[in-house]
Parts: sequence; structure tokens; C-alpha cells
Amino acid sequence: MNKKELLELLNSIETKKVEVKNLANAGKLEEAKKAKEELKAMQEKMDLLKDIEPAEDIENHATPVPGANFAGAKDPVKDFADAARHGFRNYNNEGTGADGGYTVPQDIQTQVNTLREAQFSLASLVSTKNVSTSSGRRTYKTRAQHTGFEKVGEGGKIGKKEGPQFSMMKYNISKYGGYLPVTNELLSDSDQEITSMLTQWLADEDLATRNSLVLEAIAKAPEVDLKNLDGIKKAVNVTLGSKFSGLIKIVTNDDGLQYLDTLKDSSGRYLLSANANAADPIKNVLAIGTNNIPVVVVPNEVLASTAADTAKKIPFKIGSFADYAKIFDRQKMSIAVSYEASVTDFNAFEQDMTLFRAIDRLDCEVLDDKAIVNGYISVSGE
Repeated sequence: MNKKELLELLNSIETKKVEVKNLANAGKLEEAKKAKEELKAMQEKMDLLKDIEPAEDIENHATPVPGANFAGAKDPVKDFADAARHGFRNYNNEGTGADGGYTVPQDIQTQVNTLREAQFSLASLVSTKNVSTSSGRRTYKTRAQHTGFEKVGEGGKIGKKEGPQFSMMKYNISKYGGYLPVTNELLSDSDQEITSMLTQWLADEDLATRNSLVLEAIAKAPEVDLKNLDGIKKAVNVTLGSKFSGLIKIVTNDDGLQYLDTLKDSSGRYLLSANANAADPIKNVLAIGTNNIPVVVVPNEVLASTAADTAKKIPFKIGSFADYAKIFDRQKMSIAVSYEASVTDFNAFEQDMTLFRAIDRLDCEVLDDKAIVNGYISVSGE
């Protein structure tokens, strides 16, 4: 096994550790046990390779980067850690002013993406477009009701038909950011610890930002009281209809899963079941008519139920989310560093700490307001 393959294995081990942790935290213990067994097999393989590979090839790259070519190249993890220690001076400077900052290098950005994908991302439900400008517009053909051609007699005039109509959607990239105080003792630690801490923070905050933008976009659709299972069926069969057939998902939270998991048909069989044909057997489906609709369960912490008098409003967002909204991502996550900044009652210089400030540039816009139903079901006595 060459060095590149070895590093890819190391990266796979780190990713699998995150997967086991997330599954366990989500209460999916059987899936977590299975993932842990896969992790053990990967670690055993690494232990065997340690006996035949030079030790420095493994230990010097404890936090690998997927897809990186290390043949004759610098170690991006070491570079990133060294840059963090020195305040990212002269390190991929993007400019000054409002558009300034120090861009997170692509190798580290890949690690951020991996961590973000290992957790629940509402952004994975909608579509995403990478852009290089702060604003722009996109043109889309609007949906129309076609009436067909009119009958024309011999020698008669052919009537005019309406052509396609188009709508314009504008996007404006906004800046989102936050800061993280880091002890200077940590900055003197290993490259792996510095990089791991910073990439985990970037991934968690970036994930939460994107989730918030998607929820804001969904909230623009009028809220609908579905009342019960019949309301869910009507949303799928009538409101959304066959034009979105095969694209519809039901997005709910842990409370919604519990609600669906109690529903039975007239024969006493549960309506919610595992999709045996899905690539991921963990996925659940709800039988509606002749279709099995995928059910996406989001943690309560991300998609919360709300209280209404004595009832609990459980969210049931239904539709084709990729058709409903699009994230415009400028892909310029950047970091600025200060050893002396003061923020409210925090003084970096006085407390011998360093402030890392991260910036994201994103927008999320609605494409088709007919593509989802922003529903809920009220459950009493909860």
C-alpha cells in the first residue's frame, strides 16, 4: 500500500468514528454497532500495516486529507496548523476589507465537508449552486396549464397559442460568521489537535447555518394543519399531485416518527416500514396509495415541535425539496485571527488567548412555491 492509500485509510477511520458517534447519539444503536464493527476491521488493517510501513509515514499524517497527492507535496494539515499558530499571515490572503479573510484551503475544506455530511444536513434535501459573485439572477420557465391545439376547419385560420412564460429569481449572498476563543496552549499542541478542533468547529457552525437558511425558506410556505394521516395523503396525492411523483419526501422530526410509528391499517399492520429496496435499509417509507413515500427523520434539536395551548405541533414538511429551494454558495469560507481583540467582556490579549473568526457567504431562495406543503399535525396530551 502506497502513502496515498495509507492516508486515505486513515481518513476513512476518522470519518467512521464520527459516523459511529452520530448513530449512537441518534439512538440508532444497532446501526452504531454495525458501524463500530466496520471501524474495528479498518483499525485492525491499519495495525497490520504498521508492522510493514515506516512508522513516520503513519504518525506524521495522523489527520489525512482525502484525494490529496502527497508525492513530493507539502502536508496540508501541517501547513494549516502552522498557519493557525502564526495568525494565517501570508496564507492564501483573499484581500482586504469586506471581502477579505484567509480562505480555508481546499484540503481542509474537504475535511469540513466530510464532517458536515456525517451529521444531519437539511441542505442535502435542497439543491445547491456554487457561484463566484455576490449577487445574480436565474431565469426559470413557469408552470402553465396547457389547453391543446384548437380544431381548424379546411381553409380556416389557425389560432394563436400562448408561449412559455418565464420568471426571474435573484440571489444576494450574505455574510454569516462567528468567533471562537482558543487558548494559546492549544496552539502549541500537535498539528492534529489544532486542525481537528478548528475543522470540527467550522463544520458544526457551517452545518447549523445552512440548516437555518433551509428552515427559513420552508417557513415562507403557508403553514397547513394536516390534522391526521388523511391530511398527509391529501398533501401527497392532491396538493402536490402526480407532477412530483417519485420526488416527494416526508420530512419530520423524532416526535413525528413516534406519531407515524403508531399508525396501522384496517388489518392492524403498521403503515411505516423499512424500505427493503432502498440502498440504505435504515430509511423508512410510508405507504400512501400505490406509492411508498420516503420518510426523512430530523433530530428534534434541528427541526423542533412547537407548543400550541395544550397541544404539540409536530412538523410534517412534504414535497420535492430540491425543486422548492436552492442554496447559492460562494464557497469562500474564510478565517481571520487576532491575538489582541476585545469582544464584550472578553479580551484575547489579557487572557492569553487567540480569537478565530470564520465567515460563510451564502443565500437560499425559493424556486417553486408549489413544490412543498409546510404542514403540521397537532397532538394533544403530550
